[in-house]
Amino acid sequence: MVVYTVGTFDLLHVGHLALLEYCKTLGDVVAVGVASDRVVNSYKPNTPVIPLDQRLEMLKALRCVDIVQPYHELEYVSGCKAVEADIFVVGEDWGKKRHNLEVEAYLKSQGKQIIQVLYNPRTSSSRIKKHTIAQTDNSRYIEQHVA
Repeated sequence: MVVYTVGTFDLLHVGHLALLEYCKTLGDVVAVGVASDRVVNSYKPNTPVIPLDQRLEMLKALRCVDIVQPYHELEYVSGCKAVEADIFVVGEDWGKKRHNLEVEAYLKSQGKQIIQVLYNPRTSSSRIKKHTIAQTDNSRYIEQHVA
């Protein structure tokens, strides 16, 4: 069985690893679709910190991941077809936007599954970015006011 999941995978962290390891428990092959900067910019205000080629390389290095491919359009049907996904794993923020509904309809028509998972509460790329900015701001304050 092929398990497919998608994401930005910026600032790879333990939450990403937990998701990918969970995917491995669901099937024999884990395929990961990685959002290009252009795709990320279509729904987030900032591009990823880590360039796409490096995000792909890091994911390919993980034992629990078998296939890594970028996606350049905000749609998931072509990715599911390309890897012949049996199970599509999505996050808790999965919504009812057109691209979500299209892949849901496609998978249902093919007798495939969608499994929704909760995100790891321990961390997120956004939380890491905010923490890093806060540390940088604190260091600047100390340099300006204490030194």
